[in-house]
Amino acid sequence: MPQLHRTPAPVAEPTAPTGRPAYQKFDVVARKSGIDGFGAFAAEAIPPHRKIGEIRGESISVSEARRRAAGKARIMIVEVSEKKAIDASQSSDPMRFTNHSCAPNARLQIRDGRVEFYAVQPIAVGEEITVNYGETHHEGTLACRCGAPGCIGWL
Repeated sequence: MPQLHRTPAPVAEPTAPTGRPAYQKFDVVARKSGIDGFGAFAAEAIPPHRKIGEIRGESISVSEARRRAAGKARIMIVEVSEKKAIDASQSSDPMRFTNHSCAPNARLQIRDGRVEFYAVQPIAVGEEITVNYGETHHEGTLACRCGAPGCIGWL
């Protein structure tokens, strides 16, 4: 008798009562940004020092991340360790549109291989959520467009 090979059903992310994935703690939407392209905007007030959410994506090697990032102006890749990176370019998570600012209202934190975002100050409804990217795949060659006082000028 031939053996049947069954493909396991995809595992759905647990959802909160709000309908968003459980790892998204606050409602965030993506829309056009005055900084660059699209941005992540608070759809509800976010108190300081609270986790906003995460981005999920394809787990790839750092060497593959650097190959994919080469020469691109918009990169949705975060290195989470010396060997691993997350490519969020195909993710549905609105936090993947978080833009850089030299005066951010949130911070990015790598925890257990996850890319998490935390508010560093109160974020009002409609306010764009920004983080300081720190070192990037642009290696200081992309002009910063944040417009913040004291902007360093490059990413």
